Amino acid sequence: MRSFEKAIITCAVTGSIHVPTMSPHLPITPDEIVEEAVEAADAGASIVHVHVRDPETGEPSPDLDLFREVATRIRQRRDVIVQPTTGGGSNMTLEERVQVVPELEPEMASCNMGSINFGLYPILEAYDEFEYDWERPFLENTREFVFRNTFADLERIIPLFAEHGTMPELECYDVGHLHNAKHLLDRDILDPPLHLQFVMGIHGGIGADPEHLTHMIRTAERLFGDRYSFSVVGAGRMQFPLTTQAISAGGHARVGMEDNLYLRKGELAERNADLVEKMVHQTRELTGREIASPDEVREFLGLKGASNVAF
Repeated sequence: MRSFEKAIITCAVTGSIHVPTMSPHLPITPDEIVEEAVEAADAGASIVHVHVRDPETGEPSPDLDLFREVATRIRQRRDVIVQPTTGGGSNMTLEERVQVVPELEPEMASCNMGSINFGLYPILEAYDEFEYDWERPFLENTREFVFRNTFADLERIIPLFAEHGTMPELECYDVGHLHNAKHLLDRDILDPPLHLQFVMGIHGGIGADPEHLTHMIRTAERLFGDRYSFSVVGAGRMQFPLTTQAISAGGHARVGMEDNLYLRKGELAERNADLVEKMVHQTRELTGREIASPDEVREFLGLKGASNVAF
């Protein structure tokens, strides 16, 4: 693993997994997403991971105008790395998901390393009624949803990142996705060093267990040696146990309302910044590591930097 003394904290502000019924604090409008991203940056996040939603209904959206507005307004207010998603949502085509790379030319964007079943339907068991008509069918339809990222898709998408100077953060939802990344690295489709994101706890991917995280780290070490760094997403209540484990092991962490709505058991987070502040505190108190600034992350990851970003 590539050594970096400081810890990188990413905040995933809204995502496309949680529906508005689940929390009144989930950011929906551009104003809300921008404000949450700015506050997260002030709290210590060097990267903000961005999805957008329909401002009227909260439904996940691929609208490029919304992405451009949100990214531009964040960057006008804070020098933070704005990382748009290419994962999108279950209601989007591959073309809709990846258009942010050629259109916005960000410093960094997420890039998913393989296909999985992606089931959100268990959320239905917790709610009798939903705030918006789209929420129940959106969740129910994931019983049959395959999050598609085939080898052919990756062969087509990854060169787009290189063409536009955007670093792909490689989202790995299971151990096989690490082997997919190694295959693409061996074929010179991916360029080292790699930055991996272990996404743990999605229904259809690897479970959010400490033993599984250890296995992911050991597998990455065997496959990539000193040509990778990693961060961890822990879904739901496992957000802080897994991210603290990752930082203790020399890795990095992602927190935010995309992955977890609760600050602690039974208490909804009112702001993404609250989740970032908790991660900053745990990082310093439990691991002794300091928090990396956006410019320090740019240097470590080799990003093209603020002056060359198109939006």
